Formats: sequence, C-alpha cells, structure tokens
Amino acid sequence: MTIEVGSKVPNMKLLADNGEQVSLTDYQGKYIVLYFYPKDMTPGCTTEACDFRDQHQSFSELNAVIIGVSPDPQDKHQKFKEKHELPFQLLVDDEHKLAEEFGVWTLKKNFGKEYMGIERSTFIINPEGEVVKEWRKVKVKDHVEEALQYIKDIQN
Repeated sequence: MTIEVGSKVPNMKLLADNGEQVSLTDYQGKYIVLYFYPKDMTPGCTTEACDFRDQHQSFSELNAVIIGVSPDPQDKHQKFKEKHELPFQLLVDDEHKLAEEFGVWTLKKNFGKEYMGIERSTFIINPEGEVVKEWRKVKVKDHVEEALQYIKDIQN
C-alpha cells in the first residue's frame, strides 16, 4: 500500500547525514516537509535543496522541519550538505524502502534508457504524523514557495 494523503507515516528508521538513526515519528508535534530527490550534487537537486535552505527560517517559524531523502550514501549527503550549507537533515534511503512506501520509487526513462529511481516529490505531514498534502513529479521552479504557502494556509 502506498502512503497518500490521509495516511499516517511509518515508524521506519533511516540513517541521517550526521550518522544518527531518524524516524519521521521522531518529529511528532511539528509539521514535516518531506522531500524526495534523485541525487546529491546534480543541478535540479542542488537548486531544490538551496531553495529549501533559503526558506528554512520561514518554515521554522511555522513549526515545520525540512527533511530531504535520496538513495545517496551518508558521506555524499554530508558533502552535499556542507558544500551548500544546508541547515536540515538528509536521510539515506539506499534500499529505497521509504521511497517505496511513499510510491516515489518508480520506473524512469532518460535518453532511451529505463531504470528505477526517485520521482521528485514532496509531502507535508501534520504534527499528528498524517500526510496532509502531496506533490508528485515536482518541477523545482517555485515549488518551495508553494510548499511554504500551503503550510501558512493550513495554519490560518
């Protein structure tokens, strides 16, 4: 079963960029902006991460944490985070278990090749641990502002 709007998030532990084991349920009481991205250090993923970085304070003021997830290993996440001064956690989903739970581990096509990979997606999780909004097949431009506005709107 794929997690969708209305579903509770799983209590699944993943390795974070800092070496800690983290579960989405650790953040109960806060909004979570959970974004899945294909790969560290690529142009679209860097733009998206930097857009979230630039709005980090605005999300924090709304009691929201940002968490990025990709299949990249911990050391690559650390380098990506340091290089771009990312103030939020990046989780390692090297076995794509969380991505499969959220239905974002999909067949992709690029230059005539087919392969399995992350479909860029973002989910808003409320303080009770329930998914309240999803964006699938995300286009990076203006996406972070849209997510921020959504959280502002549901809090008013």
